[in-house]
Amino acid sequence: MTFLMASAVGRWQYRFGPFVLSPSRRTLARDGRDVPLIPRYLDLLLLLVERRQEAVHRQLIFDTVWNDVIVSDSALTQAVRILRRTLGDDPREPRFIRTVSRHGYQFVFPDVSEELDGGAPPAVAAAAPARDEVLVVDAIEEALGRLLAPETGGEDDEAARREAAESLHVAGTDAALARLDRRPGHERARAWLRDARWDVPGAGRVPLLGSPGAARTLAFLFRLRLRRAWRLAEERSLAASLGGGVAGFLCGLSGGAVLWALPGSRMTSTVPIVLGLLGMAVGATGAAGVGAGMSAAEALVRSWRRGSLALFGALGGGFIGAAAHLVGQWTLQGLFGRDLSPVGGGFEGLVIGGAVGLGYALATPRPEGGMATPRGRDRLLAALASGVAGAIAAALLAATGSHLGAMSLDFMAKSFPGSQLSFDPLARLLGEATPGPWTRIAISAGEGMAFGSGLAWGLTRRPR
Repeated sequence: MTFLMASAVGRWQYRFGPFVLSPSRRTLARDGRDVPLIPRYLDLLLLLVERRQEAVHRQLIFDTVWNDVIVSDSALTQAVRILRRTLGDDPREPRFIRTVSRHGYQFVFPDVSEELDGGAPPAVAAAAPARDEVLVVDAIEEALGRLLAPETGGEDDEAARREAAESLHVAGTDAALARLDRRPGHERARAWLRDARWDVPGAGRVPLLGSPGAARTLAFLFRLRLRRAWRLAEERSLAASLGGGVAGFLCGLSGGAVLWALPGSRMTSTVPIVLGLLGMAVGATGAAGVGAGMSAAEALVRSWRRGSLALFGALGGGFIGAAAHLVGQWTLQGLFGRDLSPVGGGFEGLVIGGAVGLGYALATPRPEGGMATPRGRDRLLAALASGVAGAIAAALLAATGSHLGAMSLDFMAKSFPGSQLSFDPLARLLGEATPGPWTRIAISAGEGMAFGSGLAWGLTRRPR
């Protein structure tokens, strides 16, 4: 995590009530005994304590604590709930963390002292008591009871179950699985444990194959991630569509302007604008399909991120490509009696979507899975890698005779006598009398570059 607390540099620690919060050692202690906290929740507590003179906005919290991944609002609500439970706080009469309506949260404990962090507190160094096994067993049983209880639905129920699963990993994954065994509802509980292990550093493995009720556990896990995927991926895929649309508009407008300016062109000055709008429609539609597939992959599959991004990106691109080709075929055949068969469709969308998904995955490694949100140079790198992958795929398709965006337009223009659109001037610039292999490869590679880069740039936009 890139977040670095200023107090960690000065080796200060905070003391409030019975608690001592050490940024440098990244620990929270109560009466000299360490209190286990998930790292992100510890970061949230540090942020609130350091900015205790102000109400911290939710967006600042997301940008600071979850700066490398996109999560829903319920993740923050759950984190605050766990912090309150850890501190023994009451949200109705808060002593530590106050909810600021429609804004965020504020740390309100009045007596916070800052002191030099001299290492482990004396009580811990002198006694270092072992964890009370009876208390651990009670905590495991309480958390298992929450996981095994019937579902009531809603975000509150989901947040409570995720909190229970994470606390079981903190207490000990193997011990939790041993006590879970084949109790009624164990499949659903095992699915929650499997999903939550990515968010708890040091969590043990939760094997599915060979475990009791593996098929039902997989079904519960898929349903759990599908619900979350629908919530998280909706805005993300729309952002990808916007990025692809902007890239398509710029690509069509600039390409049309070049064609209009070349010697021998029959185009009027309005054609570049038309090509830009057409490119925007094609880019936005294609990016919506590929982006939706990639967003679903990041939310649904966490163990094999690279392969799933390529596969789901390919499926999204293939679906949109096939649907667009079918609609275009019906339109031209029904209205003009023209055959659209040579124009690219499902196969081309499948190849380009898979290539862009793979390029994006290689540029945004996340061992723990989840939705990547790179910034600055890393975001540019992700867009560049996705664009290069799209360009390579598009060039290979063009080299094997496939018609992509511009070449599909060239094919249709030649089917209608008197059309102003012609790519012959550009072909002559590249040493060919009419669009041949090199013209098709050059234009298609440029389209693939623009599409992949625009999609990735939109996909990595952090929602506000």
